[in-house]
Amino acid sequence: MNYLIEQSFEKGYVLLAEDSLVQAKKLKRFFDTKKIRAVACKDGQEALAQARQQKPDLIISDVMMPVMDGYEFCRKVKEDEALRDVPFILLTSLGDPMDIIKGLQAGADNFITKPYEDAYLMSRISYLIANRHVRRMGSGDMSIEIVFQNQKFEINSDKKQILDLLLSVYEAAISRNEELIKTQRRLEELNANLEDANQELESFARTVSHDLRSPLSGIIGLTELLKDDYSSALDEDAISFLESILISSKNMQQLVNDLLGYSRSASLEIHLQKIDLTLMAKKTVEELTNLTYRKEYEVTIDEGMEIMADRPLIRIVMNNLIENSLKYSQKKEKPEIHIGKEVKNDKTIFFVKDNGSGFDMDKAENLFRPFIRLHNQTEFDGTGVGLSTVKRIIDRHGGQIWFDSATDKGTTFWFSL
Repeated sequence: MNYLIEQSFEKGYVLLAEDSLVQAKKLKRFFDTKKIRAVACKDGQEALAQARQQKPDLIISDVMMPVMDGYEFCRKVKEDEALRDVPFILLTSLGDPMDIIKGLQAGADNFITKPYEDAYLMSRISYLIANRHVRRMGSGDMSIEIVFQNQKFEINSDKKQILDLLLSVYEAAISRNEELIKTQRRLEELNANLEDANQELESFARTVSHDLRSPLSGIIGLTELLKDDYSSALDEDAISFLESILISSKNMQQLVNDLLGYSRSASLEIHLQKIDLTLMAKKTVEELTNLTYRKEYEVTIDEGMEIMADRPLIRIVMNNLIENSLKYSQKKEKPEIHIGKEVKNDKTIFFVKDNGSGFDMDKAENLFRPFIRLHNQTEFDGTGVGLSTVKRIIDRHGGQIWFDSATDKGTTFWFSL
């Protein structure tokens, strides 16, 4: 603490008006450490009575207080001939430009924004104490009319007081801006670290997936050979065990393939081109129904569907969405699939709709997260990675995907790019 402040408060004190007990104690402790006497009051009315009883050397007041707020307290101090030369600091969040206008109207000498550092508070006090004699020698009151937000305001303060207040506002704005810049830099560093971590995680997933594929293929191949060539030498239990090994191994193989596809979907470059989505949907349905889903489906595919997208990635999207519809409607007596488009608000939206098992929307909040499944493995096989991959691809195209479903009534997935 400098000599000027020591001299100023040697026989005087600081008056605090603060309705928050925590903030009042914090301010009181601050001045106690500086060996400056401070008196705390819970509102402006109590603080005004204290000031009139014993004139303080400095007043620090919160803005929002019961009974009498900080602006009214400040105005009454500045109207009092015996108190008007006491430096008055308002504590505020400065969340509204009207705070500055009200402070000017009230005649405040300085703003300090919350939260504040102790060093900043001391620098403001030092400035006001050092310039107090200049203010006393000022040109007296002046009246200025200003118009702000279509309202007229009359400011009754001397030039020095107005300048002090505006400088404190400007200084607070600079301080906040510096804090924002520091925060932005920290966010940029965190984003960079997050990108590195994601790249490492995806690289790890690719490596693990690749390394697992070979031994899994070996397990599946040898198990099939054992089952085919030695089934006559094995009893029913042994054959059942082999079947279980094959099912588990193939599920694991599918999971590895899905993980590999998921990791690749984030790193593949996007090359936009015009795609005949109708033709792609027809080929996808043909491939899936020939290989896996052989039931008689009633599939409707709208003509004239075209889209600007990356062909390999959009093929993954269509394959996953169509396969889901085929899978979850296969137990219906008459399974129906509709792949089409509609226009809403001049925007083309594509959809894949089925009349399958559906699901409870209340349980679907995390449907696009990896490994989230809404059905048992015994009901429908799957890994829970496909829709996560679809979501990632749609996001990378700057699009949106959403859904609607009801148990036993089917599901519709919409997407736009």
